[in-house]
Order: sequence, then structure tokens, then C-alpha cells
Amino acid sequence: MKTLLKGGSVVSGSGVKRADVLMDGEKILRVGRGLADAADAVQDVSGCLLFPGFIDAHTHFDLDVAGTTTADDFYTGSRAALRGGTTTVIDFACPNKGETLHHGLELWHQKADGRTFCDYGFHMTIDDWNEGIRAELPDMFAQGVSSFKMYMTYPAMMIGDRDMYWALKELRRLGGICGVHCENAGVIDGMIAERKNSGKLGPGSHPVTRPPYLEAEAVSRLLRIAQAADCPVVIVHLTNHEALKEVEHARKRGQIVYVETCPQYLLLDESVYFSDDYSTAARYVCAPPLREKAEQEYLWKALRHGSIQTVSTDHCSFTLAQKGMGREDFTKIPGGLPGVETRGELMYSYGVAKRKLNAAQLCRVLCENPARLYGLYPRKGLLRRGSDADIVVYDPKASHVIRADDCVANVDYNPYEGFVTAGGIRQVWLRGRLAVEDGKVLDQVPQGKYMVRGKNSL
Repeated sequence: MKTLLKGGSVVSGSGVKRADVLMDGEKILRVGRGLADAADAVQDVSGCLLFPGFIDAHTHFDLDVAGTTTADDFYTGSRAALRGGTTTVIDFACPNKGETLHHGLELWHQKADGRTFCDYGFHMTIDDWNEGIRAELPDMFAQGVSSFKMYMTYPAMMIGDRDMYWALKELRRLGGICGVHCENAGVIDGMIAERKNSGKLGPGSHPVTRPPYLEAEAVSRLLRIAQAADCPVVIVHLTNHEALKEVEHARKRGQIVYVETCPQYLLLDESVYFSDDYSTAARYVCAPPLREKAEQEYLWKALRHGSIQTVSTDHCSFTLAQKGMGREDFTKIPGGLPGVETRGELMYSYGVAKRKLNAAQLCRVLCENPARLYGLYPRKGLLRRGSDADIVVYDPKASHVIRADDCVANVDYNPYEGFVTAGGIRQVWLRGRLAVEDGKVLDQVPQGKYMVRGKNSL
């Protein structure tokens, strides 16, 4: 069946143009004008912007962490993603130390296959390094996993500088890309011990013990390790201008460095941690923490100038009851925020509508760049003949207030409660099928497909 979206404006990474989109089955057949005669059905989307389906390349669904499991699994998390215009997520397969990469990949397929509403892929976490892990890497690529993740903090996941160097060298040889969580674990542990010894156990100690300069130090150290390994890297969830300066220095040396940030660092600030109400403060605990409000403008400027390439969510959701686990000790608060359901509307409302970004720039950071970086382009990330018919129909006039009660994520609060959007998502099409309309997820059964990804082309 051929369906035509008529009367809208198509957004790409290079601009906005008035055009209709003709879909044939799961693919886009044509983009242009005067296509009505070829359609079996016509949808009037006059006045709306047609974005490629958003890609969230940083989610954590069904993850065991901090003595609990995230509130959103692949069923609830992907349903929330789809409602928010995200038609593809890339989650993290996380084998424990001592386990094989194949075990981690198989486990994440068990969690996701047949239970995911949007399309999906996996990054592979490397939290151990030995000859066995090295030998497994080529088969990860063969199974569509071309990107990896390493940590410079969290004892259960961090790998150490020597092994990170060796792992990056091997990924460079294979043509892979690696994202890294950058914080200085040792100094953070020392600061945490000092706060505990002083009896300062509330959520306000969280940002104090993870200051921005320790993120910047870890970014600098990673980039020197990557320089030695001659390997491109991705700095995930970057939060501040000091860390960004380290990236700029590396780029001037000739290194290839990609940067991701998240809506929480663009729109929220650390003042929330100092609320007298524990529940209010604890719900915002994440790592790296929210920063001073002044950092937001640095990040928006970097997005505008292309210094930051992608905006993902690091969606890692917990209920308020789960956040309550750290009432007597801030280090026991499970870290993470929900965000996959609201990212697109927030980025349009506080980026495009506030003239901090234009629509083409938004398309690049939410669609085109992640598709290129993570081996999905040109199947995903753009609207042209042959691409998957993943389309977000955005109505600039459909403004509303974000409320947790209206959301479908499996969590009982929203970090952006009360934020007013500039417009809203009218429809979401997943591979040519209308999946969301006026905020309602139409699919009753998950229809997401596993994406076998190629290599970075950004």
C-alpha cells in the first residue's frame, strides 16, 4: 500500500523544504510534489514538519544496577521512546566481568527480541580485557554490533588505562567506535569518603563529589590514551565547558573525537540537588551530575557550531521508591533519569523555538549524525527514496505541558514536569506504519526489528 503525507515540510540535515513523502510498504518511495496520483491513501499534514525518525543511541533498559533493576524494560521503555518520536534506540549489552561478550549479546537479545516497540540495536560494553574478549570482537561486528562502551568509573565496569589502550588499539584495527564514560573514579571515591566521614549523606553531596573538573580530567586522559592508540572515540553525556575544551585540544592535534550530550544537561541544573525535600533532590541523581546553569549555554553553543554531534538521553529510569534506597546514604541512590519520551519535543521547544538551533541542526543531532556514527545510514536518519519510512510529524502549533501522568514510561515522575512545549508530535510512522497518533501508541504488539549495523560513516 502506498501512503502519501501531503502538505508538510521535509527536514534534513541541510535544510527544510516543502515536499510530500510517498511511502510504499516499509520504505520511502519518493519525496517531492505532485505525488497524490500515485497514492492509495493520503494523510494531510499541512503546516507540519516531517523529521526522520529520531534515534536515541544511549538508553539503558532492563539493566541491573545499584542493587535494583531499571523501572523501564524494553517493552515499556521502547513504547515510551516511540511515543516521543524515537523510532530506533541503541541500548547497551552489559556482560559482567568474567562473562563473554557473546553471553552479554545473547542476554540482551533475550530481553529485547519480540518485546520492543521501536527498532533497536546494541552497543557492547567492554568491562574486562583478555585474549578471549579480543577473539570475540570480530564476531560482534558480524552480528551487527559495531560500537562499544567503556567506563572510567564504577568498579564493576571500569577497565583501567592499560586495558583501555589495548582495547582501543584492537577496535581501531577492526574499524569500530567506542563511547566512554569519563569521570575520575579515584578522586571521586576520596571525596565521597570525606563527605561520609563528615556525616553529609544527603543528595546534595552527589554533585559535590563528582565535580566538572574531574570529568574534564578523565576526558583529557582518555583522549591521550586514544591518541596513543590512534583510535576515534565518543565522549558520552558530556556536561561542561572544561571537558569540551579538552576535546577541542585533541581535535587541534588531529584526533577524531565525537561528543554526545543529553537534554538534562541542556535544561536542568544542579540547584535541584539542594532541595530540603529528599524525594525532590534524589530523583535528579545521575552521573555525571547536573551542572551549574551557566554550563547550559556552552553546550547549546557547541551544538549550534557542530562541536557536539549528538543528543541522546542516557534514559535510565527508576521509580521514586527506588530512588528512596539512598535516603540514609547518597551513594545508594540509583543513578539515572527518564528522558526517552520527551527528548524530541524538548529539543524542538527549547532549541529550535528559542532560536538556539535551527530545524536542520536539530535533524543532524537527533537523526542524521547518530545514524552515520552508528552504522545505520542511509537506512535511518533521513527521508529519501529507499530509506526506512520512519517519520515524525511535528505540529509547531500543538503546544502542551509535560506531565508525568500523561507519559507512558514506567516511572512515577518526570524530570521536566511543568515544562511547556512549543508544538508537539502529531504522528510517528515506523517503517511505513502509523504507530503513534496524537500521543496515543497505536501498536498493541511490539513491532520493533533488530538492526544489524555497519561501521561509522560520520
